[in-house]
Amino acid sequence: MIGLLIILFLVLFLPFFVKQVEHNLEVFLFIMGIAAASISGMMSLHLVEKALVDPINITLAVLIAGLLCKWLQVPLEKSILFLIKKMSLPIFLALTVIILGLVSSIITAIIAAIVLVIIINVLPLDRKAEVRLTVLACFSIGLGAVLTPIGEPLSTITISKLDEDFFYLFRLIGPEVIPAVIIFGLLTIFLVKPVESSSGLESEQKTESYKEILIRSVKIYLFVMGLTFLGHGFEPLINEYIIGLPPALLYWINMISAILDNATLAAAEISPAMDSETIQAVLLGLIISGGMLIPGNIPNIIAAGKLNITSKEWARFGLPVGLITMAAYFIILLVM
Repeated sequence: MIGLLIILFLVLFLPFFVKQVEHNLEVFLFIMGIAAASISGMMSLHLVEKALVDPINITLAVLIAGLLCKWLQVPLEKSILFLIKKMSLPIFLALTVIILGLVSSIITAIIAAIVLVIIINVLPLDRKAEVRLTVLACFSIGLGAVLTPIGEPLSTITISKLDEDFFYLFRLIGPEVIPAVIIFGLLTIFLVKPVESSSGLESEQKTESYKEILIRSVKIYLFVMGLTFLGHGFEPLINEYIIGLPPALLYWINMISAILDNATLAAAEISPAMDSETIQAVLLGLIISGGMLIPGNIPNIIAAGKLNITSKEWARFGLPVGLITMAAYFIILLVM
């Protein structure tokens, strides 16, 4: 148990303090996952096979969607310009947030974030409006992507640990997630006040190379593989310290997802021994708070990195939006 606690501490905090770990997170988690599974006695041929197979679907989804995004980027930019001319800008922004959130579970959160960057590059808006649009869209993408196991690593590792079918998460949290995605879209009408400007956000790189697309796919494979080992390795720790906690407490504890990758936290917390209410509380706590700060979720990291959004800019808008959403869902789901 002491060994697992040390590994958990290293996994949660080393990426913040050691740059080499941060820049090679996939390899680091892979090593930590093998260490956790070995120390806990969970390492087996079955687990190795599972770790090799589980990442395949999300890796292929990221690779194929990445290639399509590269090939269709120019037509996509032309379509965006056409749509902006044909409909009111507030409606276009709202639809952007809603559609990216809903399709992220199919095209993956990573590709949805890249499409968002392309859209932001085309919009001739001021920086404040585009930062707010980016944050709301990433909240939406982070929520919607969890509905299928190919949407993002958090959902992949959750389905893997629970050994459930493809639509399990859609049934479990879909009724909560889909209205939230629509609400985030509608919020753009009231919270994003665009002013036409040429000094908005800009991505330094507009088109990804084939090498970058391939490297990203390999990294996702290693990332999910490492989380599979990690999640099963932490089983004794989960059974000892997590299983008995009430869902309401787990919900608020998972606000740390704002500063820690939520897929890693899901690997450390979720267990098939939990009831559906507890799993629901864990997941909603992770995916809602994951939008508050840049490190909380993959789409945040991609969009902020490509658009040069600072942590302060993100937090100034993301924290209040996330806290209000957390409180609203707590009242609706766990109190009422």
